Parts: sequence; C-alpha cells; structure tokens
Amino acid sequence: MNESAADEATEAGTDGADEELTVGVARFVMETCTFASRPTGIDEWEHDGPPLTGDAVLDTDDYIRGFAARTRELADTELVGAYAPRWPKGGSSGSWVTQEAFEKYSCGIADALTDIEALDAVYLSLHGAMAVDGTPKPEAETVRRVREAVGDTPIYVTLDLHANVDGEIAAAADGVFIVKRYPHYDSHRQGERAARVLHRQLRDDYEPTMATRKPGVITPSVFQGTGDSPAMEIMERARRWEDREPGAFVSVAFGFAYADVPNAGATVMVVTDDDPALADRIADDMESYIWRVRVPFANKTLPRTEAGVSQAIEAAESGNTPVVLADHADRIGDSTHVLRQLIDQGASRFTVATINDEEAVRRIEATAGAGEQVTVDVGGHAEQYAGDPVELTGTVEYLGPYNSVYSSFDTIAVLQFGDENRVIVTPELHQVTSPEIFAELGIPFEAEVDILAIKSRVHFRRGFVETGLAGEVIRVDAPGIGPADLSELPYENVPSDLYPLSER
Repeated sequence: MNESAADEATEAGTDGADEELTVGVARFVMETCTFASRPTGIDEWEHDGPPLTGDAVLDTDDYIRGFAARTRELADTELVGAYAPRWPKGGSSGSWVTQEAFEKYSCGIADALTDIEALDAVYLSLHGAMAVDGTPKPEAETVRRVREAVGDTPIYVTLDLHANVDGEIAAAADGVFIVKRYPHYDSHRQGERAARVLHRQLRDDYEPTMATRKPGVITPSVFQGTGDSPAMEIMERARRWEDREPGAFVSVAFGFAYADVPNAGATVMVVTDDDPALADRIADDMESYIWRVRVPFANKTLPRTEAGVSQAIEAAESGNTPVVLADHADRIGDSTHVLRQLIDQGASRFTVATINDEEAVRRIEATAGAGEQVTVDVGGHAEQYAGDPVELTGTVEYLGPYNSVYSSFDTIAVLQFGDENRVIVTPELHQVTSPEIFAELGIPFEAEVDILAIKSRVHFRRGFVETGLAGEVIRVDAPGIGPADLSELPYENVPSDLYPLSER
C-alpha cells in the first residue's frame, strides 16, 4: 500500500540550510512478558556486554538505521550515538525489569544526552511494552527523564506495534511514530519518518501536534498479524488518512497482552502539523473503527493442542505439505505439549524447531557426537505451563554452532528419531521465522519435513507464508504464558473494562 503521501509532504523546504544540527540518539528496548518467572536485571541486560555508546548506537536496530539513513541524506545534521543497553538475555521470555536496571539505563540515557554539546534534538528508539517493577509506564518515564535533562529540545520517539502506551508518552515527546506491519517490515520507514518530521520542526517548517486515544481493546499477539483481517483493515484505514491529509501521521499500537500493566491494550496516536482539530478527528475515527471491529479482532478461538496436532496430521496426509504448526503461546520455548501429541498421535516426518533446553544441549555434548545415538530428556523445565520433559532416543544429526541475525549459539543439537522426525534443541529461546536454519543444519527441509512445529505468533509468516512455502498453517492454543484466551491469565494491573476481558 502507498504510504508516501505524508512522507512526501515533509520533503519540501527541508534541505539546503547552512546551520549544522546535532541530534542525539539513544535506544532502550524490551518486550516484557510479566507472566514469565525470571526477572530481567542488570546481569540479563548486560549478558552480551555493557551498553553501547558512540557510533555503535547508530547501528543497533532498523528504526535507528532508517533515521540515520534519512538524516545523512539531509547533509546538514550530525548524529551522535549517546547510549543503548543491549537486547537482554532471553528477550521477551524475561519477566519484570528490576528497578535497579531501569534506573541505571534510563538515567544513563539522560546523562549521555546531557553530555552532548550544542544538542538540537533527541531521537529515542523504544519498544513500548517494557514492564518495570515499581514504574507503571517506563517508556513515558524514560522520555520524561530525557525531557528534564534536555529542556525544550525536540524529542522524537519510534515504537513497536506491540507497545502498551498512552497519552503520557505523547505529552513528554514532540512526535511518536509506530510501525504498521506485523511482521515488522516498516521499522526502517518509521525511523525515516521521524527524521523527516524532526528536521522540518528544527527548520521551523512543521509544528507537531498530537492526539492519543485508547479504544479499550486488548488482543493476543497471534491475532495481530497485518496480513489477516481485521488487523489489515485497521492499518489500511490509518494509511488512507495519511494519503488524504498530507502531513498527518497515523499510528496504531495493537499492544502487548502479556505485560500486566495499567496502559495495556490498543492505542491510537496521530501527529499533525499544528492542527489539533484534525488530529482529534482522525484519532476519534480510528478509535471508533477499532471498537467496531473488536469482536473479530479480539474474541476469536484457536484449536487446543490435541485437536490442532490432529488437524496438522490430517493436512499432511492430504498432501498440504509442509504444514506449519504454530505453538504461539510458548514464549519461553521449552514447552513439550505439541511434541508429546505429535509422538502420541503417530505423526511422521515432523520437525520441532526449536525447544529451548540448555541442560539437554550440554548433556548431548557431553555424551555423544554427531552421528552417535543418545537418550535424553528435552524441554518441560522452565515454566509451570511447559509440560513434562519428553525422553527421546535418537541419532545426533548435528552438534555445533549456529548463527543467525537474531541468535548466536556456541552449540545446538539436532536429534533424529522415529520416522524421519527431528527436534532442534537450543540453549536459549530461538524463534524460527524462515527456512534458512534448515539449510545451515543440513536438514533437507522440502524433501523430508511434512509437519514443522514452531514457537511463533506471526513472524513466521515472513518466511513460510508470504513466500508460498507453507502448504497449510495451523495455529494451536497449547498451554503457555501467551495464550489466545486472555481470560486464562491472572491479570492484576490491566484496566477492568478492556474488551474482551470485560465480557468473560
């Protein structure tokens, strides 16, 4: 879809000024699953090293890379990398961020920005779904701390589609921009947008005015894919507003249902050029539309484990291979419910990619090499919903390192057993989103995998659905801390009137 109209409206009058501008860049990103058991403290944040500073900050994510690319085109703006904590160990499988860690990194950002000489503006790459023990709205608080440090200096923010935010972050920032696609193809574009609008503001050619709405709808991640309805139509409506009203930017965060926080649920954020009436009109329309489609958006059901696995086997036997069987609720990665059902129901030519079990990887490494037989328990260790460990006896088909864009492991293992069945075991959570892993591990995917069981909500669509590779997709609501039926979660902090929780 065309998203260029609002962007093109920011082009005129932004180049050619003589005075050089300085923009400080920082990043503080986590999607926190508060129903997981492991807190996220400084040790987890610094598992891969201390926070980044300097030029390294400018290459930490696609939002920043987009912001930097557009800024470099402008030629009159210098970017200064200020401070960026790394992605914490386990990512969104970690629970509440400790107050100690939040204080260190939020204050570290503010202090680093204060140290930049002749600072003209600030760009913050945030996520929006961080949850901090003792700080109800950590992203808004981070922006407030930066505001206190830099005064009236413009502050621009980009957020993930799963952000849990409200008007407090808009009140502290000058402009907020949120991705429209899930999978998140447009992170780079939103960084570019933030750079364009910020540059116009600095050249007195744009006066950002924001309006925020909370439609009162909470949705599980598995229903938020923008290739499906009505998520697709919600984002298309936002794009139509942008095409009709040049200079208006319409963002929708669907929210992250697995963070038990007071600003959970969907959010609409609109930025206009000094036109509060237009911002309110667009925000009201988007809020009303999301509420009208709340039932198909938020109140669907998925098959449970036994039924979903049965459907996958039937689809494979009908030749609709490979069948992608998505266990969307397992945010830790060690659940064995789907594996157990595949075995019990006599499935063949299946691959489970992946199961998170560091102990199993180490045990295999200590007792067997590639090509040797081993008996080992896998999975079922980390969480109360994980199920029991499954004992497997099979051949170690691969034992060694694995590196991808998102994960790097010294050792992972592939066990082959039964009728061309496989389990890929990793020492930490790893979400498979494309078939690339199979080539690297020597697994003949298209020739030998009829059923692929993965731990993913929507991102797998990029590599298996949008490429036409999957013969059929079955999403199964296995037990886990990320269920489709949100009434199963012991919420304490989310608003009581959120749909569909308010009707159950």
